[in-house]
Amino acid sequence: MFSKMSAEIQEQLCSNAKLERDKAYTELQKLITNLEPEGIVNLQSDILKLLCQVSDKWETRHGGLSGAKALLESEKSDDDFAMAVLDYALESLDDTEFRVRIVAGEMLGALCTKLGPQIYSRTRSKILDGIQSNLERQPVTESGQEEQEDMSKLVEKLSSSPDSRIVSADAAQIFHDTAGWKNLETYMKCLQSVITGCGYAFNEFVDQDLLDLIFSALTHTNRFVRETGFYVCSSLVSCGAKAGSELDCEAKLTEENAIYRHGHQFTQHLGQGLSDNWSQVRLAGSVATRQFLVSLPTEEARQKFYPTLIPRMCLNRYYVAEGVRIYSQETWRQVTQGHGKEYVEKYIDNVVEYYVQATDSDNHAVREAACACIAELGSKIDKSAVSPHVTKLLETLLICFNDDSWPVRDAACVACGNFVLCFPEESKDKLPALYPLFFNNLQDNIPSVRQGAALALVNVVKAYGESSYETVLGKVNEGFEGLENQPATSEKYTSLDTAPATYSVAKQLRDNDMELHTDKQMYSCGSLAPKMGRGRGGGCMDHKFRKPSEPWELADGCVTLLAELSLIAAVAPEVTKLMPLLGKACNKRHYTHHINFLETVCKQLPNLAKGLGKRQFKTHLELFLEPIFYSLESDNALTSAAARQCLTELSHFLGDGIMRGRVEQFDPKYINLLESCIGPPRP
Repeated sequence: MFSKMSAEIQEQLCSNAKLERDKAYTELQKLITNLEPEGIVNLQSDILKLLCQVSDKWETRHGGLSGAKALLESEKSDDDFAMAVLDYALESLDDTEFRVRIVAGEMLGALCTKLGPQIYSRTRSKILDGIQSNLERQPVTESGQEEQEDMSKLVEKLSSSPDSRIVSADAAQIFHDTAGWKNLETYMKCLQSVITGCGYAFNEFVDQDLLDLIFSALTHTNRFVRETGFYVCSSLVSCGAKAGSELDCEAKLTEENAIYRHGHQFTQHLGQGLSDNWSQVRLAGSVATRQFLVSLPTEEARQKFYPTLIPRMCLNRYYVAEGVRIYSQETWRQVTQGHGKEYVEKYIDNVVEYYVQATDSDNHAVREAACACIAELGSKIDKSAVSPHVTKLLETLLICFNDDSWPVRDAACVACGNFVLCFPEESKDKLPALYPLFFNNLQDNIPSVRQGAALALVNVVKAYGESSYETVLGKVNEGFEGLENQPATSEKYTSLDTAPATYSVAKQLRDNDMELHTDKQMYSCGSLAPKMGRGRGGGCMDHKFRKPSEPWELADGCVTLLAELSLIAAVAPEVTKLMPLLGKACNKRHYTHHINFLETVCKQLPNLAKGLGKRQFKTHLELFLEPIFYSLESDNALTSAAARQCLTELSHFLGDGIMRGRVEQFDPKYINLLESCIGPPRP
């Protein structure tokens, strides 16, 4: 029975299918748990026979090593078996298949767990020489050259459109940064497994030579190597902490630990990892940083490293990659114990310096996070701590306003609005430069950027009151009146008459326009896409390539701005004066995107009603009834849904009876449409 079961499991361990190999490994672990000593001896013999087989199939070699690892981890195998499989593990570290190399390293870790640091003593030179010899790679082989040529073609494709080829990054550099580095990564993972296996006993092997070797991996050109290097550092920190209770300083890093002794050097590398352009490396650096800080014996010991780590940890709470963001938020809670605000205020000089530096990063996600963090400084941190840095931060945000990446422009706009509201006196001198930038974002192609600009301008009005009315409300007036200058989409298509075309005809021709879908910039979510700079020229979304704003986009932004302004009691009378102009703008439908403009109006009308109050709003309600029902019958699902929601909210606010009466008085044909949204009248 045992022989049959063992043979079946061994066959599946060597299967071509990963699912079968994983299932067999689980079954083998269960089998080992239930085996008597005699059965263990027989299984050891079977595993050794499997390892001795000479096979061209990597799955066979992988299966033998996996079986040996399972036996070693069970702690039921004898020492003779452990020493017998050691040589097989060492030979497999240079196997041509990376999955075999990975499991060989894990097996060495299991051997260290079983037999202690003597295993590392015997394999030390092999592992460290493997890392050292693979740190530099020259792809001179034929296959390596082919890989690099393929990479060059891919870079050329992603760089620009066919009619204007621009190679934005050196293909060789990208090849080194992204391609696998053969045995280096697996040797690093092997070292990590060995460190984890030895535990605290590994501490005696940590010397400057080992640290220099690991640190060289942390600054390596290849991101996979850097990522693995930080995970090795995390294991290295863990091995330096003795077991003990939470309150026992012996459970933490002690003075004899090499990482603690070289803490400042280690912290510099952690800072680089927390700032790496690759999210995976940034996450690995975050893991190592948390392990390092929570392992330090006292708060006093941690404070020596906070000036470097606090700013980077703080910024990563807003990083776009969800894994990094969530992990960093939890690290922040663990390290600061609910006193994060006080830590930022204490190290405000370091924080500001790093935030400004981060806005100059090649990675647009880092620049976006930096702007969000700067906004946080204005709204959450004690004003006396931030006040000396307001001018510098505002100047930085002004640069970010011209960024190629719209999320960065949006974040910079919101941050400036926060600073104007929190520091009106310090920001007053910057208003002449800020107004054009706010207004530029108010007419941006991206709807969320227009919304952010509206919120920022509301903060300006809150901060400066009547002195800002003329400028801000004047822009709203200009935006609504500017719809007269919005060109009709139909003018582009020669098959239409010169008279304004109906929306459906213009839309159909536009949707089928090949020019809109041919030879356009290719976008990629990966790092091989052209990097987006800070408005200095170049990049796939540089200002010289950015689509010019159209009058309807400014009017759209002004609708949101007007709705937000209506919530300020002192400004509400001025907003009321602009309502007829908004109603007139809703009747201009000679352009394709009028349907998008009406969608925004439908979304914001309930907010306008609540801001102005029932009495004032009812005097202007009839101006918007026809545009709302026009939107409701639109073939655009989003606009129709917005109109339906608008009618529902207005009915709840004004009362169903009042709303039904106003609609019936305006045009009885709309009653059925209204009741389809709010239901029939109650008996």
